[in-house]
Amino acid sequence: MNFLVYILVYPIIWLISLLPFRILYGLSDILYLLVYYVIGYRKKVVFNNLKLAFPEKSEKEITEISKKFYRHFVDIFIEMIKSFSISEKELNKRYIYKNIDLLQELYKDGKSLILMFGHYANWEWIIGLTQFIDYKGYAAFTKINNKYFNRKILKSRQQFGVQLKPTSKIIQEIDRNQTKNIQAIYGLLSDQSPQLSKTFYWSEFLGVKVPIHTGAEMLAKKYDLNIAFVDIEKVKRGFYECTFSLITNDASKHPAHELTNLYLEKTENQIHQHPEYYFWTHKRFKHKDKAPKSIDN
Repeated sequence: MNFLVYILVYPIIWLISLLPFRILYGLSDILYLLVYYVIGYRKKVVFNNLKLAFPEKSEKEITEISKKFYRHFVDIFIEMIKSFSISEKELNKRYIYKNIDLLQELYKDGKSLILMFGHYANWEWIIGLTQFIDYKGYAAFTKINNKYFNRKILKSRQQFGVQLKPTSKIIQEIDRNQTKNIQAIYGLLSDQSPQLSKTFYWSEFLGVKVPIHTGAEMLAKKYDLNIAFVDIEKVKRGFYECTFSLITNDASKHPAHELTNLYLEKTENQIHQHPEYYFWTHKRFKHKDKAPKSIDN
């Protein structure tokens, strides 16, 4: 069944990816009407998430943000499809790294680097970063159930040099590279909700007490890695700029959870500037009612 779905659907996706952006965004405008007004895909989840994050806003304001979000959401879906055939020249025109020199300076430290970022703007197109740096690039990803689609997605995302590794395998890769003295950069999306059984830390994110991923901080301290944050700005439709900022070049000197909290603060600042560009369809606050009484645990 998985193969049948693949051979029926993938050729359509590939053909769509070949369309010029002006047509793709016209298609996105139509899909927005369908997704928001007809299907109503996760509208309740989005609305509730926004109400929790912005309790001071009126229903009218929340509705306006949610509409802007769905327009962006469908654009991101279209841009992900475009990734199957986008050229290096086109990607580099649309995804700009403003201060790549910071990463090159950090490379001189002789350490590997963790890039922390969230599901904000277009995080997918950072796959082109390794063209401009000396690090060997890796990113954690979650496998999809259809192995045929999974293979194609891996191929398209790795075409510019970054290697994608299952989240469960990224620690092994770091350990292997450290042993071989390979300087690498690791992209970690750190704003998802961890499994409760694997939760070591709860804190407030957008004013809501939730379980927090602390993996980046733990890895940085264990392997003496630098950490930087990726601030992605949507300049206009289909065009983005990335600015990097150092979180730490000495993880060992920071008390427990401080680095994680610095990341959360930077992510929140992004979201407050343009909340419509965050991925509100995630059930980020699904465990809020299970939070312990004390934030520091």
